[in-house]
Formats: sequence, C-alpha cells, structure tokens
Amino acid sequence: MRHSFRLRSMSALALAALACASGEVPRASTPGSCIGSALLSSFGKDRVLVGFSGDDAVAGEAAWDLRYQYLAGPVSDPSAACSAANGSWWGCWQDWSQPPGQFVVGFDATAAARGTTPMWTYYVLLPASGAAEGAAEVAAASDPSFMRRYLDDFRFLLTKIGGAAALLHVEPDFWGYAQQVNANPHLVPVAVASANATDCSAFENSVAGLGQCMIQMVRKYAPHARVGLHASGWASGIDVLNNSSAAVDVGGEAAKVVAFLEACGAGTADFVVLDPSDRDAGYYQSMGRDTWWDATNATLPSFHQALAWAKAIAEGIGRPAVWWQVPLGNLAQSDTSDHWRDNRVEYFFDHPDEFAASHGVAIAFGAGAEGQTSPSTDGGYLVARARTYLAGGGTPLCP
Repeated sequence: MRHSFRLRSMSALALAALACASGEVPRASTPGSCIGSALLSSFGKDRVLVGFSGDDAVAGEAAWDLRYQYLAGPVSDPSAACSAANGSWWGCWQDWSQPPGQFVVGFDATAAARGTTPMWTYYVLLPASGAAEGAAEVAAASDPSFMRRYLDDFRFLLTKIGGAAALLHVEPDFWGYAQQVNANPHLVPVAVASANATDCSAFENSVAGLGQCMIQMVRKYAPHARVGLHASGWASGIDVLNNSSAAVDVGGEAAKVVAFLEACGAGTADFVVLDPSDRDAGYYQSMGRDTWWDATNATLPSFHQALAWAKAIAEGIGRPAVWWQVPLGNLAQSDTSDHWRDNRVEYFFDHPDEFAASHGVAIAFGAGAEGQTSPSTDGGYLVARARTYLAGGGTPLCP
C-alpha cells in the first residue's frame, strides 16, 4: 500500500489548498478513493495519526500527532469572571485570575509548541442540561432557553480556538440517542433557529438543523479547525461493534447511521468520529460482560467486523474516520483498578494498514472513565509502541 503514495501527494496538497480557502475539506469523489488525504494534508501529514489523552508528562514522551481533551460540565456567562459560582464550567479550568476560556487558549498553544494538534471533545449538552442520558437529553435540547445558553457556550469555545489549528469533536453519543428517538432527524425537535438567530436562523428547529448549524459555526468562528460529528456503533438499534451474530448486515446497519448523520450535516464536516468502547474489556469482563474483539478475527465480535462497519460509515458519509477514546489496556495488565486488560492498542500497532484501508486517519487512545487503564498506568506500553511507530515513519493512508 505504501509504494505509490508520494506519486499522489501533489493532488492531495492541491485539495488541501482548496480546503484552506473554503474552511472545509473537500469530499472524496468516489467511495473507493483515498477519503482522508485532504484532511491529513491540511495538517502537513500523509500517514495514520496517533494521539492520546492523559497527563502532561505523557505529552513529552512521544512525538504525538494529536492530544485530545474533553470539555464537559455546565455552561456559564462568558462575560462573568471566574469564581466559586462558575468554577466547574470549562471556561474556568485555569487559575481564576485569568480570563474565562484561557484553559483552551493555553492548551492549544502548548500543543502547537510540541508540534501536536489539539482535539477538543465538546460533551456539554448532557451535563449542562441535567437530564438523564438518552431520550431525556434529546428532549432537553428542545428548550429554547437552555439551547440559547448552550449555543452561546459553543460560540465562546470557537472564539477561544480562533485561528488555531484543531480538531473539534461534537457531542459523542448525542446523535446516536437522537437516532433512537426517531430515525428521521428532521422529526426530532431541537431549538436551533429559535435559540440562536445570530448563527442559526437559516436552519430548522430539529436535530438535523443543530448539526448543520454547529458545523457552520465552526467555519465562521474557528476557520482553521476541522470538525466532525460522532457515529455510535449502537445508534441503529443493533450494537454492531459488539455483535456476535453472522446474520447481522453490518453494511446495512452502517447505512442507517450514515443517512441520519448526513441529514445532520456530517457530509459537510471534515471527519467522523468512532469509538470502540468506553471501558477496557477486562473491566467489563469483571462485571460479567464480554466486550472483547477477537484479534484472530475467527469469531464475532472481531476487529474485521468493526473495521468493515467503519469503512462503510466513512465511505457513506464521504469523510475519513477518527478513532477516539480507544481503551489503553494491554494483555500484561492485572485486571485491577487502573490496570485493566484490553487488546486494542496491540491490534492497532500490529495492523495499522487495516485501519488505513478502512479510511481511518487517526487513532487516539484514552481512558473513558476514572479507574481505567491510562497512559500513566499501562506500564509504558502505549508510549513505547507509539515511539516505534512514529520513528518508523508510520503507515501512509493512501496506496
């Protein structure tokens, strides 16, 4: 797959130039084309990227391509000084003597100084609404008063990112829950134009309008950021990534997710985000749940099934995939707190060409909750494998 990439690099760079001019990465012309080349070229890369979420110390232990950070919690008035009254708001995640939003500005600057691209996971709707996870949080998005504050908060984030290069990951899980409310996103009520006439007056009051408007807001306020919605493996009603039945039509289930996200504007975004699991497989095994993917690909669920679904999602939307919050456990761990086993790290570094073939432009490892294996508790395994991968030049995305 590697030998002819550089013969195609000039066309990829030309596409990247168009992306910089428009604020949007061009759509691949055919499903079989190299969907992610323009996105990678816009960051000066031509290979599958590797990233993480974790401690500052880990950031200096490898030449990471990406570092991702959640933004989650309540929303607040951006004009108010930080204090005990709004200290849990992401805008005040720094010394309160500094102005709101400085956490984002500083994180971006620190990442840029290391040659790393920051990736922001904006996970605010659920915690800020106070609703229960699932259908209740989707219903909460129909409240114009709440959504006015929410979209003001999103705009404030974008102004803090400003002209910096970044990846912006919008509301993991939410789109999947919305699809389970109604497979037609135009029929899921969300306050959009009624909540934000400044930016969203042209968009309908539905979950489809919300996705479209949020993507447009990124183009307006953070023109060098790249944005993506989240595709959940369970959104169609069948958990494809943990499916054990050979009778399930993986492509058909992917098509349902594609149709929903396309209506929400995913085809005008720059990438789509996928996640394999929110916890290490060893942790779930200790609770009586089997979430292991078969690394030999002889039985289901398997890595081949997951990557077939990912390829169908990427080709259906016409955007490359970013694998996010990939569990950090490895098989040398002890299945105790902070040291749970998993096999995703090993599989990626043993088979990066399979991720590239399914249009995966990046894989970012991180713990989904406290007590899971992290880059600081995995015995140095992730850092060692990342160093070797990066030192060897990585795996080119395109043949």
